[in-house]
Amino acid sequence: WSVHVLSWYPGFLPQLREVLVKVVPFLSRPTLPALALPSGQYLFSSNAICRYLFEVNGQECSELCDQWLEWEATVLQSLKAWFDRVAAMNACQSAAQKVLQGKGLQGMKSYMQRQPAPQSSQCRETQPCNSNSAEVPEEGGERVVSEEEMEAAALTWSKGLNTCPPATKKQHPILPQEDKRNVLVTSALPYVNNVPHLGNIIGCVLSADVFSRYGRLRGWNMLFVCGTDEYGTATENKAREEGLTPQQICDKYHAVHSSIYKWFQIDFDYFGRTTTEKQTEIAQDIFWRLHERDFLIEDTVEQLRCENCQRFLADRFVEGICPHCSYPEARGDQCDKCGRLINAVDLREPQCKVCRQTPVIRSSKHLFLDLPKLESQLEQWLEKSTSTGDWTANAKQITRSWLRDGLKPRCITRDLKWGTPVPHADFKEKVFYVWFDAPIGYLSITANYTSEWEKWWKNPHQVELYNFMAKDNVPFHSVVFPCSLLGAQDNYTLVNHLIATEYLNYEDTKFSKSRGVGVFGDMAKDTGIPSDVWRFYLLYVRPEGQDSAFSWADMALKNNSELLNNLGNFINRAGMFVTKFFEGCVPVMELQEEDKKLLALVSWELQQYIQLMDKIKIRDALKHILNISRHGNQYIQVNEPWKKIKGGDSERQRAGTVTGVSVNIACLLSVMLFPYMPAVSQTIRDQLNAPPSCINTMLEGNGTFVCSLSAGHRIGAVSPLFQKLEADQIEALKKKFGGHSCCTAHPGCGGGEKVRALKAQKAEKAVITAEVAKLLDLKKQLALAEGKNPEPAPQKGKKK
Repeated sequence: WSVHVLSWYPGFLPQLREVLVKVVPFLSRPTLPALALPSGQYLFSSNAICRYLFEVNGQECSELCDQWLEWEATVLQSLKAWFDRVAAMNACQSAAQKVLQGKGLQGMKSYMQRQPAPQSSQCRETQPCNSNSAEVPEEGGERVVSEEEMEAAALTWSKGLNTCPPATKKQHPILPQEDKRNVLVTSALPYVNNVPHLGNIIGCVLSADVFSRYGRLRGWNMLFVCGTDEYGTATENKAREEGLTPQQICDKYHAVHSSIYKWFQIDFDYFGRTTTEKQTEIAQDIFWRLHERDFLIEDTVEQLRCENCQRFLADRFVEGICPHCSYPEARGDQCDKCGRLINAVDLREPQCKVCRQTPVIRSSKHLFLDLPKLESQLEQWLEKSTSTGDWTANAKQITRSWLRDGLKPRCITRDLKWGTPVPHADFKEKVFYVWFDAPIGYLSITANYTSEWEKWWKNPHQVELYNFMAKDNVPFHSVVFPCSLLGAQDNYTLVNHLIATEYLNYEDTKFSKSRGVGVFGDMAKDTGIPSDVWRFYLLYVRPEGQDSAFSWADMALKNNSELLNNLGNFINRAGMFVTKFFEGCVPVMELQEEDKKLLALVSWELQQYIQLMDKIKIRDALKHILNISRHGNQYIQVNEPWKKIKGGDSERQRAGTVTGVSVNIACLLSVMLFPYMPAVSQTIRDQLNAPPSCINTMLEGNGTFVCSLSAGHRIGAVSPLFQKLEADQIEALKKKFGGHSCCTAHPGCGGGEKVRALKAQKAEKAVITAEVAKLLDLKKQLALAEGKNPEPAPQKGKKK
């Protein structure tokens, strides 16, 4: 700890090196660190050495340094003594021997790498760890700004916009460049079989879009690709439900997804799909490369078969009770409640999803990816990627949990018709399992975007790959897909940064299309709330470190307080003062100490924003935008330019400075807002008639706040940016999306609607029969609950 304290101070590194190489010769056990003094004496107390080096360097030991040294001498030393006592216990020694197996500390390394990362309350994920963290105020306080910071901020401000040209429009195809930071961004491919809800949108495409827009502001060479995942049992199920072919379902819902993401302003460079010839070509190539290198194994597995439907049941064609947590609606591949992966034959009380009959166990031959054979390669790559890249804590933890007990072979084939065909002669009746096939969609979608796709996907030394997803997709992106690419041995680009969100819930429950609970992507537009406001709120509650919830009341509160009364109020006032008091031209600004302090505060907030965005802490970075507008509102309120403009020359000059500084802060905010609220960002810049180059210069390096609207600059027409969300409007929306109340009171009435819909769609008879059986069962349950006879009374005029 003493060495750590000293490392904060310049000029101490040479002395530190001396400390670490000297030993005390006359002690029976050499002690480090130790310092040989000119007098020939030795200091071997680290705290004494620390204080000595302060004195010889002519510096005083600060109060903070004293606190650290006192903590080290008391708390840390007592902890060491406790650990020494515990280590001497026979039980602990026995446990250590069992874990380390005689390998010592080296054996501990591999064991610890498999353990979940500890969650520290001292340094939360939501707080950036940097040298300035000690200066961040408590909630409600104000950060202390030094004279040096104020002068530096004023000097930077005075430089104004540089002469670099504005960012050019994207030229397609975007390819890696030698002199650029090349960033490839993917968002987990959404299943094509349904409409995405708000949780799907924030967990994947919206988060990736924000980071991609930010990267372009920073001048990085970005490619953002995504598309619909169209193969697998989910698509077959949906096709059966709607009485369509799988291809028709894919065509229908691909268009639905595209429309939703366009409305949410998701700026893909290419939004494709997996039902393409390129997908088949690339997936089969990877398959053959794995096969030739002996990373695939054959095995006969027990599998559920529905005798009524005369078919083996792939994962999503079977439901039952989870063997781990007893959740009653677990799928044949994974439980949505506990998140554990499941072998379908382990489900309790399994049912065929098509006909609701109980399946039987039969044998079927399949191909497996030999994950144990690839485990050492995977661990080497993971150690490098997780240590040098930005992986979220949950991504690391989930990956470690997979590795902790050793990997097992993973089946990559399924008994289905709808999927990428397995090209092996012995398995020609099968298709690839969706989680082997789907991530390869990133490659095939890029290949459909450009014939030079390998410059992105077989170029790991030039390209940084960012994967965005919800946490349930992590193991397939951190274990299964990387193992496929490692085993293929074709110089593939592997993920450098894996960003996984937790779950977004709806109010106090889960989103449910069937129960009418929650807002789905195609419904958001109909609320009349602009897409930028939806983006803002979803990003404000983005589940970065833990699950979060969408709340109508909270959305209204954040819109009315943060957007309307804070951000919108400041930007509108700044622009209106220019229009009303200075005939639409930015006035001359003569900075005083108070103005320089504000510039320093804004510059610091900008630097925090950039540090957080670089680390993909999107929710936390947004708070610094709102902090800047709060500083601006307070600045205006204290200086009262509407009063000073009526005074003498000095007061009018003061009103001009406050107005000019404020409108420049508004211009900065427009750029910082661009990743979050692109339409609002453009509106602000249009209202301010901001020069295009303001996009380039405000986010250079570590963040520089400059005067971009100089004296004499004429702004455009100013108008309010946001509207209030009224209580009655929110209450109506909450009621509309809160679920079917009639179905709550009368179980089964929604089922009747579903049966009628299936008949109208001319669905298969077996599907309709299954729904009718469920409806009748629900009605019986309701009758019993009400104390009535569950058997229907005979109808008049009809024979029994």
